[in-house]
Amino acid sequence: MPAPVSTPCVSICTLDASRQHCTGCGRTLHEIGAWSTMSETERRAVMARLNREAGQ
Repeated sequence: MPAPVSTPCVSICTLDASRQHCTGCGRTLHEIGAWSTMSETERRAVMARLNREAGQ
């Protein structure tokens, strides 16, 4: 069984110019607010998106 997904928060909590994403972790405001209630599947989907965007 895979390890639980931990938060991608890096304690740099600042919003981008559009106020849609955190410049530290890259999550949307919705993702940040919902993180504690997300399923592991939902968290893995967020992490996959963050990894894809980081590779661009």
